[in-house]
Amino acid sequence: MDNITTGSFIKALRKEKDMTQKQLAGRLHITDRAVSKWERRQQS
Repeated sequence: MDNITTGSFIKALRKEKDMTQKQLAGRLHITDRAVSKWERRQQS
């Protein structure tokens, strides 16, 4: 799976679960900036 596909996948699952980036980050014990970076890669 490439970065574009991964970013799209993460964003789709997060939205399906009706979660914010901050909520997802908290569950994964990472920063919300990391989640944002992963999702932005789909646009690059």
